[in-house]
Amino acid sequence: MMRYYLRLAVRSFTATPGLTALTISAIALGVAVSVVTFSIHHLLSGDPIWWKADRLYAVTMDNYPINLPPEMHVPNVSLGPNQLTYMDATRLYASKIPERKVIMYRAEGVVSGGTADRFPERVTTRVTTADFFPIFDVPFRYGGPWTADADRNGESVIVLSYEQNARLFGGTNSVGRVIRWNDRPRTIVGVLDRWAPLPRYYDMANGSVTPPEDTYVPWGAGFGLPTSISATMQCMGPEAHFNIRTSECIWVPMWVELRDAASRARMQALIDNYWHDQRAAGRFPRPMNNRLTSVDRWLDQNGVLSSESNLLVSVGLAFFGVCLLNVAGLLLSKFLSRAAIAGIRRALGASRREIFLQHLIEAVVLAVLGALIGLVVAQYCLHGAYAWFENLRSESPSAAHVQFDTASLLWSLGLAALAALGGGLYPAWRAGRLPPAMYLKSQ
Repeated sequence: MMRYYLRLAVRSFTATPGLTALTISAIALGVAVSVVTFSIHHLLSGDPIWWKADRLYAVTMDNYPINLPPEMHVPNVSLGPNQLTYMDATRLYASKIPERKVIMYRAEGVVSGGTADRFPERVTTRVTTADFFPIFDVPFRYGGPWTADADRNGESVIVLSYEQNARLFGGTNSVGRVIRWNDRPRTIVGVLDRWAPLPRYYDMANGSVTPPEDTYVPWGAGFGLPTSISATMQCMGPEAHFNIRTSECIWVPMWVELRDAASRARMQALIDNYWHDQRAAGRFPRPMNNRLTSVDRWLDQNGVLSSESNLLVSVGLAFFGVCLLNVAGLLLSKFLSRAAIAGIRRALGASRREIFLQHLIEAVVLAVLGALIGLVVAQYCLHGAYAWFENLRSESPSAAHVQFDTASLLWSLGLAALAALGGGLYPAWRAGRLPPAMYLKSQ
């Protein structure tokens, strides 16, 4: 019977090609818009490292003064700052409790060398500890990260991003080569694979949608060299800028990986005890507000999901609703135009249920065809957006990486196909309720 209904659907398509094409186009357009909007929304609001949801935590301590300076724009004072001072970060980093730990900051440098015969160019650099790469599951294409000894000794090594390696060496394996970073020779120990987490959760203070850095150097290399610190910095007190190592400037993000609840409790106790010691020494004037924040809560607290993204989804849903109304109207017109044929089938013994199923199968076929076309259109739109943002990367350091989100795409496609099928339920039901007698008289 199903094969028979499919043959009837194909005959209907050829009998009314105009209505068929309009119906498929309406479904495809609605699917494409919903997939693109939901994919971008999911990309911006999702947890980019969900598999470590119960292990990865941002470390923060509230060292704000009792009365914040008027030039400091803090959206939610109760959460405290989202970075640490250099002094607090380095002292907490000495703890042996975390399985992995990282402190870091963003800087700028100048890179020269390579085989591409390029002029020296300014690059963004992340000065960080060795655990940055395993704690955030950063993929490597060639080589690997430096060791903890390189952090302590400030060894002359460097890791390149995939894009920077392509610019300097044409994408070939450059491990072991020597380039100059800030006019100092550095040996390349690793080259990252394509990696652009969005949102960029590990350093929210410097932008949630900015691309990752071009180069990475050990923590010990940051001081004593002509490095331009480009981290977002909040300072309290008139003496703050004289020595950023000992001042109350907050500019160092810190993350820890804790294997279980027990280690998390121990780390929290360590931070609280450190706070009490510093409070006794005259620091931390506000009530204790030390936090270990998971990635999902971290994104929520930092307001990653903007109102523009929510508006985009609302517009997409509204547009999809309009498409569904059009689909329902087109299908109703299409089915009613063949009411005489349905009347003859009823007179020959077909039940209302069989007439309903016949038209519902036709609606399903149209929905599947429209959804497949919409999927292809959405895929090209997302790849086009990705290419556009890649072109903007060289012009704007804040350009985001729009990536092809397969999971979100499949989920949106299923939702769109189900909704498109729903657009055919009423027309199919209406076709099955038509009285056959009036159409038999006209034959």
